[in-house]
Amino acid sequence: MKFFLSIASIAAYAAVFLSLVACSNDKSMAGIEIGNPSLAEIDTTGKDTTVKDTSVKDTSTKDTTVKDTTVKDTSTKDTSVKKQPALPLVAEFSVDYSEMTRMALAKETAKKEPVLLDSFSLELTQLRSFSSYYYTSLVVDPIVGLLLWPYEDKPDETLEISFTKGSSVEDHFKDIDLQEEGYLKEMGVGFRPSESAAIFGRALIDNEYTPFVYSLADFQSFMLRYHYSQIDTAGGKANLSVIFRVKTFIDDIDFSTAKIGEDNVIHIDSNNNTELWEKMNKQFVPSFQSLRYDYETAAGDSISDYVMDIWEGIAAKPKENTIINGNFQSPFTADWILMNQFSGRADTTVLIEKGSKERIMQVDVIRGGSHSYSVQLIQENVALIAGVRYQCIFTIWSDVEGQITARIGSYNTYETIGFQEHVQVQTTGHSVAITFIPEVSDPFARFELNLGGSERTFWIKEVQVLRIE
Repeated sequence: MKFFLSIASIAAYAAVFLSLVACSNDKSMAGIEIGNPSLAEIDTTGKDTTVKDTSVKDTSTKDTTVKDTTVKDTSTKDTSVKKQPALPLVAEFSVDYSEMTRMALAKETAKKEPVLLDSFSLELTQLRSFSSYYYTSLVVDPIVGLLLWPYEDKPDETLEISFTKGSSVEDHFKDIDLQEEGYLKEMGVGFRPSESAAIFGRALIDNEYTPFVYSLADFQSFMLRYHYSQIDTAGGKANLSVIFRVKTFIDDIDFSTAKIGEDNVIHIDSNNNTELWEKMNKQFVPSFQSLRYDYETAAGDSISDYVMDIWEGIAAKPKENTIINGNFQSPFTADWILMNQFSGRADTTVLIEKGSKERIMQVDVIRGGSHSYSVQLIQENVALIAGVRYQCIFTIWSDVEGQITARIGSYNTYETIGFQEHVQVQTTGHSVAITFIPEVSDPFARFELNLGGSERTFWIKEVQVLRIE
């Protein structure tokens, strides 16, 4: 379902519990823990879990001393953001004639390709990151994103990018450090047509190549938004490959029906071969195979959509769990986030049950805070498709009976897009199941357990958000 991203894991190494903008409409300061809490082994078999202290006191003959490696709230200490090792950005731009394969570089063309591109350039106008901000002091509108390039001292700078020759840009982006720019979700790449405003190529008709010129005049500008899993971080760099997929561009395009001009060239524009031009216009931007895109036409219309084969590769398949590490088995991941805000404070430990060896997330709410969302256990990037039925399932119990709020909302608007349910938590483990149908698609929905409001301890295991279509 999801492609695990090394950029996401970068957050696990970041300085945690920093001063930051809270994940609510109130922009108060908060503390955050990113990554794994400490591990402890306990025997829960036959024990009364209503007792608050269920941690590591009865472990037979083993040493039960647990080193306190949980991340503490350091809000009263020095919370200045510490410089992390740089993660520079490198971008490569190319053409690919093969069938679409994720993260592939441009390949050599085979003989007698149905279409060959001879010249194709665009003007690169901007790079943006779309992130959530838990461990940085930046205040950014997550809908607009953070402008990474051009820099403030050269706001009008652009770059000519040749896809047919192949372009690699590193020096111009040398001051971009993605490790400082939040918890990355998408990378936005903005273009506009170059001076030629056309793609020059050849189409194979009756086993001979006929030149064509496809006009880009219908596009004022466009933004490609690449999912974090489409970015490779091997070698200590963030490598973004912007690849134009020719097979996607010419899918179901029949050049043999096109009218050839007196100059023996097929002109495809608003005046020549108009029907073919309009069809190719619809396929042009999706051919970059980003997760989604938006563009503005020459007439001023704004168009936004997902690239469906990419979106389907990210969203869960039927009966697949969209939650990563819902059984807390995988170490050193940044999938689970503990949020402390509005006077709330909590610590976490992962407990390993003897016998079953299942892992249980223990959340000790030391100070309840003023709201249920003063303490939140969160997982982001839960990809949901509008109109599809899902079921959220988890097992939870506490040393004190009471209510919590379970919710799936948007990371950038904080609106509920899946469900919001008040769950009555008991002192013995019980399974909670909530069925819902999201009204909007969202590749980055946020699952929340709001555990604040009073001091108590929770135990949580086997968290799932299943597509049950």
